[in-house]
Amino acid sequence: MKKFISLFLVFSILALSGNMFANEKRGADLIILRTDGTQVRGELIAVKQNSLLLMERESGADVTVEIVDTQAITIKKKSYVLEWTVASLLVGTGVGFMIGSSLESNDSSAWNLTEGIPTAAGTVIGSAIGLGAGLVVGLATKKSYPIQFEGKSDSEIKEILEELRKKARIKNV
Repeated sequence: MKKFISLFLVFSILALSGNMFANEKRGADLIILRTDGTQVRGELIAVKQNSLLLMERESGADVTVEIVDTQAITIKKKSYVLEWTVASLLVGTGVGFMIGSSLESNDSSAWNLTEGIPTAAGTVIGSAIGLGAGLVVGLATKKSYPIQFEGKSDSEIKEILEELRKKARIKNV
């Protein structure tokens, strides 16, 4: 039983250690479609009263985009497919191992050809279920959506800017 607890702790530490590698907070990745048809893509640095400050993706230069010149904004979300897949794979493998090993007989009086099969089968099945679940959840969490500015009232635009401010690198400007 002690090996199950230690195995569970190892899997938990590996699965939940994503915050150990966290970098500084970054702003949301935006694609801004201007009213003249041009696009600007970059990291949202700050939201001002009538403009957005971005660090352009290609050049790294600061770009200010006026709200009145904005037709739509698409917020590109980070993909968490790898994180969800690895975490689910580890948890599924651990659970499958524990269930499979609990099904093994404790008869150690004779050598048994089937010894280890339930543990291996449980581990493989748990890994497959974890892998599938991780892929599904990871792909479902990556959704980019456009926010239209044309035709919006001033109060609707202010609400949109407040939501964007939460996603900026610098919150209060």
